Amino acid sequence: MKQISDLKALALKHAGSSAIPDLEIHKLDQPTELIPLIYEPSVCLILQGEKRTIIGEKVLDYSGGSCLMIAAELSALGQVTRASVSEPFLALALTINTTKLADAMRKAPISEHSGDQSFGLQSASELLIETWGRLLGMLDRPDEIQALGPLYEQELLYRFLVGPMGPFLRQIGTADSDLSRIRQTMEFIRQHHAERLEVRELAELAGMSLTTFHRRFKKVAGISPLQYQKQFRLHEAKRYLVAREGNAASVAYRVGYESTSQFSREYRRLFGLPPLQDAAAARELAKVRASQ
Repeated sequence: MKQISDLKALALKHAGSSAIPDLEIHKLDQPTELIPLIYEPSVCLILQGEKRTIIGEKVLDYSGGSCLMIAAELSALGQVTRASVSEPFLALALTINTTKLADAMRKAPISEHSGDQSFGLQSASELLIETWGRLLGMLDRPDEIQALGPLYEQELLYRFLVGPMGPFLRQIGTADSDLSRIRQTMEFIRQHHAERLEVRELAELAGMSLTTFHRRFKKVAGISPLQYQKQFRLHEAKRYLVAREGNAASVAYRVGYESTSQFSREYRRLFGLPPLQDAAAARELAKVRASQ
């Protein structure tokens, strides 16, 4: 399975569902607006169409044959810029399993270069495409998934580790790397997003000086620690509202806002619509995509 066209056929056949843990197949029949989202650490392959991702001040434009790697839980803006019914946007995304990554790291040669980025793009090599093909091909043979799935995932991570983005990916599995320490503070922020947090305390948690922590956090996340907290609060609020787990006022309080009006302003600034209107639109969009 050496050709992107073979992967496209499999992705179209299984779009919308995947029996392989951590693997998602994305298919969209039309372009989208810029949509705020939270990326999980993952590796992605674009099969068809074009997409734009904005992380902080960085703008990434990529298309079929490109691989995107995300090495931290990042707040971003995503937009599918080219898609149609006849040529839908198609992409594969594999959430990075740290246990499988650690296994792959033990077998991969150590790069002489160090990585200090949390995201990046590379062209998919023939070996990468072949490995994606083996992983995706199991959807036609689901009885193989339990036995071979972990091996193919590990092989895919190995291919990334020995490629141009390997140094960045290796940081995820290195406990004392700067990225790992920043990710620990990100996790702390997410777990305590409704509380009032001090950047100095976060710096101490990361074992860095205040100046160093602020600089390295922004390099990883593209935004400051408190901006990261605010955006995560708003994403959590949207999740509650879409699930109808309260009105705007109760959800605002639940995610840490003391002022409903401030919550509504900041929510609209991020998502483009007032809270309840945006949640209703998100539910309708989910229905449309489910019917495709």
